[in-house]
Amino acid sequence: MTHIKHAIQDDYPNSFAHCYGCGRLNEEGHQFRTGWEGDQTVTYYEPDKKYTAIPGFVYGGFLASLMDCHGTGSASLALHRKKGNEPGDGVDAPRFVTASLEIKFTKPTPQGKVLKAVGKVEEVREHKFKTDIDVFAGEEKVASGSVVAVVMPENFTQ
Repeated sequence: MTHIKHAIQDDYPNSFAHCYGCGRLNEEGHQFRTGWEGDQTVTYYEPDKKYTAIPGFVYGGFLASLMDCHGTGSASLALHRKKGNEPGDGVDAPRFVTASLEIKFTKPTPQGKVLKAVGKVEEVREHKFKTDIDVFAGEEKVASGSVVAVVMPENFTQ
């Protein structure tokens, strides 16, 4: 599996690093890691067999989780960079919440392959970003969609 050296999730403040999908402090979660590859964002992950839909294929809800966290991580990367920062520079990354998730399954997703989520991010309003995402199993596109993410409100945890 390809490794992201400095993922944006590494820079989330500890109090916001518990997400089941991408929280580095959630030992039972997926711990998705999102980083830059050129001007695109990427997340690599090989799902465990427990995420089976039917034998040999990955459950679609897993792909939705991957796309959700990839979208919010991508938005965080984009805003972090806009503020002059990069993952690994010691500055806390902004946290986002999902406003919408849209997914289209284009092919059944085979098990035993590393999945690669690839995102293109655009700012649609201040503190609101849209990421268009394609998910590949090997060379084959298995899903596409988009996430609209907004900066987490300060009172979100209260």
